[in-house]
Amino acid sequence: MEEKEKEIKILLVEDLEEHVLIVERVLKESELRNMLFVARDGEEALDFLYNRGKYADKEYPKPDVILLDLRLPKLDGIDVLSQIKGEEKLKDIPVVVLTSSDRDVDVIKTYEEGVKGYITKSTFIQKTAKMEGLLDAIISFV
Repeated sequence: MEEKEKEIKILLVEDLEEHVLIVERVLKESELRNMLFVARDGEEALDFLYNRGKYADKEYPKPDVILLDLRLPKLDGIDVLSQIKGEEKLKDIPVVVLTSSDRDVDVIKTYEEGVKGYITKSTFIQKTAKMEGLLDAIISFV
């Protein structure tokens, strides 16, 4: 009997709708079985992870991987990352930064905080190969 492929639970933290749609399309076109959750700002991401606010009504699954933008409303991605990596129940979740920032200081800071990968949106959005790179990053960390 063949073992059923695991469904990967992904939390995408992204405020721009067009970038959400691109990630959704990449995942839909892939063979990767996934369940995608989207948080539109840093506070909403933490609400999802802690099952509070609008996520308090039921238990949401712990993501297998988090795709995190850095430039977010309410609470920026580096602050979200710091809270995730500082929390015993969450720090084992692999985080891949998916952002427009290619500033060295952001790259260094996020790796110091424990990210598993850093992908800039400009190359991701413009090149199909980078879309496949995103899938590779997701698969390699779960």
